[in-house]
Amino acid sequence: MSGKPTVSKDFIWSLPKAELHLHLEGTLEPEMMMALAKRNHVTISYPDVDAIRKAYVFTDLQSFLDVYYAGCSVLVTERDFYELTAAYLERAVSQGVRHVEVFFDPQSHTARGIPFETVISGIHRALIDYETTHGVTSRLILSFLRHLSESDAIATLKAAEPFLAWIAAVGLDSSEVGNPPSKFAKVYEQARNLGLLAVAHAGEEGPPEYIWEALDMLQASRIDHGVRCLEDERLVDRLATESVPLTVCPLSNVKLHVFPSLAESNLPALLERDLRVTINSDDPAYFGGYVADNLLAVAQAFSLSCEQIVGLVRNSFLSSFLSDAEKAKHLADIDRIAQNAKECS
Repeated sequence: MSGKPTVSKDFIWSLPKAELHLHLEGTLEPEMMMALAKRNHVTISYPDVDAIRKAYVFTDLQSFLDVYYAGCSVLVTERDFYELTAAYLERAVSQGVRHVEVFFDPQSHTARGIPFETVISGIHRALIDYETTHGVTSRLILSFLRHLSESDAIATLKAAEPFLAWIAAVGLDSSEVGNPPSKFAKVYEQARNLGLLAVAHAGEEGPPEYIWEALDMLQASRIDHGVRCLEDERLVDRLATESVPLTVCPLSNVKLHVFPSLAESNLPALLERDLRVTINSDDPAYFGGYVADNLLAVAQAFSLSCEQIVGLVRNSFLSSFLSDAEKAKHLADIDRIAQNAKECS
């Protein structure tokens, strides 16, 4: 993976994409945070937008989460959640995203007295509106906060039951170290019994053992992040053999000091091992880039070829919860654009 870059920004933006690792609360841009704080009469620690931006400097996952949860406090009404989701979708559409599978963290809101229905209704309405107006399809993933108890997660799943038609899967996020996937085996079993699919954050700051637990104890069909898998050869072999998707978030990994710099990311090694890697933005308002920005960053950092970029966006659809027919349509569009692109000739 050396030599001059062979793909342009315009080419990357033109490719259809699916985003599979995106926290809606993590799309709260500083301008919206300030506007919602004023509208909802919520006191935040920052006097202006510039002060908020200056706070977006993190030393690790926990230092980010402290700011992230503070930002959640300005989200109060169904209108807030609608506007948050719509603003993300507007940016996603502008970067060529055609399908999104997004996380939301209801416990961040219900703990503040915001009804579960308020949260999910605003999000769902925006997702439906953008499918109608822009053709962007979606799946919604209810994410449990792993620093809280499993009993709290079970109560959240119970609150979600009236809205199961709007939810495709459950996920697991927040502070990873010290909160292994095995802690949530029971609630994941309950979710499966309700017909929900499963994904889980594992192997970002936590060890490869957490990835094993997510696969075996939670029956996760995708691993969110998963970059520490390379520390375990047997695990890498399994991920490759079973084509388990890894939803990698390059700019996030740098911002949270998983890697000292993008150049030191292990993305090239993941690709060389034929792992099913997808590129995503995680919490783009905090980490400095949406999905196409992440693709452009890795293309430039590692001089990725047209074939490699096309492979990454194809993986995003192959790893999604879309039907085979829907996947085939998007894959055909990707191949058509690539065949007609001068970068790929």
